[in-house]
Amino acid sequence: MSKATSSSPSQRMLRVGEQVRSAVTQVLQRREIIDPVIENAVVSISEVRMSPDLKIATAYVTPLGAKNHDEIVAALNRNAKFIRGKIGGALRQMKYMPEVRFRDDTSFENYRKIDELLKSPEVARDLDNEEEDQD
Repeated sequence: MSKATSSSPSQRMLRVGEQVRSAVTQVLQRREIIDPVIENAVVSISEVRMSPDLKIATAYVTPLGAKNHDEIVAALNRNAKFIRGKIGGALRQMKYMPEVRFRDDTSFENYRKIDELLKSPEVARDLDNEEEDQD
């Protein structure tokens, strides 16, 4: 049986990460966090990455329709201990309750930049030249 490489998460890390994502999402949906920055924010959790020992969960969040991503991420990190306590019921099978850390998910911004590049006139011109060369 082969071991997973250090760059790829194990099946257990992926499964626990998804359980943590679901539990944190439920806490956010129920609006249990009393913080003026978070109260009216709609936050999407795209992914939770677990450390190999399952003691640290890094949640990648995207505040939808908000310009102040850093403020919302900071507010979530301020309330991380409260969130950790609230997700305990959903993760009661775990030996250790993971410490939750929140990070801004920039992948959507990266996708947008790539999409803009692909639609730029320079790239379109290069693609047209490739198609003419194939004919």
